[in-house]
Amino acid sequence: MPGKRIIIKLGQDEQQVLERYVRQGQKPARAMNRARILLLSNAGMKVNEIAKVLRVSQATIANVRKKYQPKAQGHIVDFLQDAPRSGRPITLDSSVEAKVSMIACSAPPEGCARWTLHLIADRLVQLDVVETISHESVRSLLKKTNSNLG
Repeated sequence: MPGKRIIIKLGQDEQQVLERYVRQGQKPARAMNRARILLLSNAGMKVNEIAKVLRVSQATIANVRKKYQPKAQGHIVDFLQDAPRSGRPITLDSSVEAKVSMIACSAPPEGCARWTLHLIADRLVQLDVVETISHESVRSLLKKTNSNLG
């Protein structure tokens, strides 16, 4: 049994904002699809037509239409963004990555021929960059950089 039919009516300014959003820059695919769904719904296309054009499921279109409520939302671009997801927050950001690279490129400590992953991890803890870090985390951060340390 189909649910209540939701009709999307965008204001002129909202339509212009969405069209500009779709045209300009690189944005997440989900946000672009949400904007296109709203624009095509505003143009009067049916759910199955939008699903064919955008290659998304009809449930996705129904969810976007149901979630969009112009009076409850602030700015329409805020609606397009994903809500924060649960999960473990990032602990090793770009500043830690930069410190790892700086240490690896510096002269090794006395008595050592080169920096090892364990030495770099110990130095990061000594410098209070992080509370704890494993040598594997150091390895993965160094792997991300495009420098040749050998």
